[in-house]
Amino acid sequence: QVQLVESGGGLVQTGGSLKLSCTASESIFSVNDMGWYRQVPGKQRELVARIFGSGTINYDDSVKGRFTISRDVARKSVYLQMNNLKPEDTAVYYCNAHWFRDLQLREYWGQGTQVTVSS
Repeated sequence: QVQLVESGGGLVQTGGSLKLSCTASESIFSVNDMGWYRQVPGKQRELVARIFGSGTINYDDSVKGRFTISRDVARKSVYLQMNNLKPEDTAVYYCNAHWFRDLQLREYWGQGTQVTVSS
């Protein structure tokens, strides 16, 4: 069972920056994709950014130009650099990954890390 451990959340003022980290319990060399989702109470979890094994990157429109996703295969980690944070970015951020196992695409989640942006 793959484990994903997030870190880096916290409280920051509007316009500030945070960097989230997600480290996997095994190599991400063959991962299909890794990404970050966020969720606020009463709403569905939404995709923030995702990076595929090919290097293709997707961002939600609301974070384009402010957030940057990156990965370090050697450190089995994916990162989310968040700049110019806004109060609407406040949410629990979850790391997500997909690996092909036994011919099936299996999904894994981290435990989540809180990001709070004060106005």
